[in-house]
Amino acid sequence: MSLVRSSDADFRVCQIGFDDLLAIQLDAENRGWATRWSSVDALRGQVGAGPVVLRPLLREERDGVLRAYRCLVMFSIVDDQGRGGVATVDVDPGRFESLDRIDRDPDVRKALVLMFSLAANGISTVAKK
Repeated sequence: MSLVRSSDADFRVCQIGFDDLLAIQLDAENRGWATRWSSVDALRGQVGAGPVVLRPLLREERDGVLRAYRCLVMFSIVDDQGRGGVATVDVDPGRFESLDRIDRDPDVRKALVLMFSLAANGISTVAKK
């Protein structure tokens, strides 16, 4: 697996709908990929029905062929008072390329990369001193 950097041609940040995430989940289930939710029901029980933000983290290649993008997915948690969650899911390269990107502006890209980095490493509400 190779890291996808924000300067790579195939880097993109996408806002997708809940139905798109369900389709990605079903692709992963049908292909037997392990980096996914255990089932569509598990996904529905954890991910809120609103928009989801997705960015590639790693490329999985086998015999020189791109097999999947391992992506970070940021979403609203079901019934959890506005809190969000971050998980990983493998995405087929064809589907990944078809997703609409929201990071065309370089400053926006930098902000989104920072947002994902903070979210993946844990964000906490802190009391000011």
